[in-house]
Amino acid sequence: MSDRLARNSVDGGQIIYLIDCGRIVALKFPQFWFEPTPQGKFMLNIAFGQSKYYVDSLSENTKRGLRQKVRRGEYPSLAPIGYINDVRTKTIVVDRKKAKITKEAFELYAEGASRLEDISNFLAQRGILSRGGKKIHKTRVTFILSNPFYTGLFKYDGELHEGKYEPIISKKLFDSAQEVLKQRGKTQRKQKNEPQAFCGLIECAECGMMITAEKQKGHIYYRCSKKKIKCTQPYIREEELDRQLSALIQRVSLSQKWADKLLEMAERDKEMSAQSCFAFVQKAQNKIHAINTKLQRLLDGYLEQDIEREIYREQKTKLLLEKKSLDEQMARIEQKQNNWLEPFQNWIKVSLTLVKIARDNNLLAKKVVAKEIFGSNLHLNAREARGNPVQPYISALRAAELVGKKTESLILVPEVGLEPTRPFGHIILSDARIPIPPFGHFFNLLPL
Repeated sequence: MSDRLARNSVDGGQIIYLIDCGRIVALKFPQFWFEPTPQGKFMLNIAFGQSKYYVDSLSENTKRGLRQKVRRGEYPSLAPIGYINDVRTKTIVVDRKKAKITKEAFELYAEGASRLEDISNFLAQRGILSRGGKKIHKTRVTFILSNPFYTGLFKYDGELHEGKYEPIISKKLFDSAQEVLKQRGKTQRKQKNEPQAFCGLIECAECGMMITAEKQKGHIYYRCSKKKIKCTQPYIREEELDRQLSALIQRVSLSQKWADKLLEMAERDKEMSAQSCFAFVQKAQNKIHAINTKLQRLLDGYLEQDIEREIYREQKTKLLLEKKSLDEQMARIEQKQNNWLEPFQNWIKVSLTLVKIARDNNLLAKKVVAKEIFGSNLHLNAREARGNPVQPYISALRAAELVGKKTESLILVPEVGLEPTRPFGHIILSDARIPIPPFGHFFNLLPL
């Protein structure tokens, strides 16, 4: 009875005060009765004390049970969107329909072209709404996109834990979404002027500002976008800039003869990467084992009160994130150790089409390939476009420059010398690097 009548000290004190004031004359229940005498008040105080002890013990036992559940990797709360609480097994399982939509929402936002409102509309169009049946607010969308729960890690009581449930997205995709969340603050304003083909591609060699465009007397002219301090660089007509960019693109094109040889070499080198990948996967497994040992030592130090709670949480979070990254990198290398082959083949195909793209009148297509070839290295100086290609196009350019000076076999495959060749492509695994044969093996003779 007493634990129903008063479950805290304030309620118990108020009841005794009302008895002292004469407002409560007697309390009678099937298993308990009370009369307003000194002995009765004393017994009532004891009953209230027992009630308070029962409530406090129940709260502590509940918290202890939740902590134990968290240590087992079970999330002790309501499952987020994309998961459901299985009442039969008291676990969290993936909602296959909503999980797919949630993953698509992460991928859409990670591309960087969508706002939070766009993600909210995307979810609403596919049937994911708030509990009130309305579109999810953008603040809630931010919480969803920044929740590590979807990668297999969850936060409880300010601490990160490994969950024993199926993750919906990879940590790499989650990190990409976090990067977009950091970079994007306010909604982008719409441009007043219609963007031209080569805008956002070239920088001014004098001041470093981007080159913009404007239409004058039926022609499009490109100039420096600097306004406060006038830049001395002159205008250039779009036709002339198009001609110069076409010439730069053709310089890094690849002949069919070379393309066939490179593809043949790629097939041979496909097996070479397997051995290197196996060695680095083994190294990653050793690092994961070392992290598990550190986590156990960290927990022991915290339980022995040698480490403060905040330091323990901070270090645990760092170790778990590092472990998660290693797990995913190792899985990618084991499952897709020859993933370099398809990008390399695509690069060969693109290089073969550069001459055609350069000769066509499709300016947007030229902008796309120019961005891929030169990155942010295109500059305009005195009405002349200049640019340094990025890898692997820089190697292709230097290889083309050596035609006639060296035999093709020496251009494609370096001579064996005292100094090792310097590879270009790598799979980065923490502080280790796995060379990718085609991108690292070809054109190594050329100085970088």
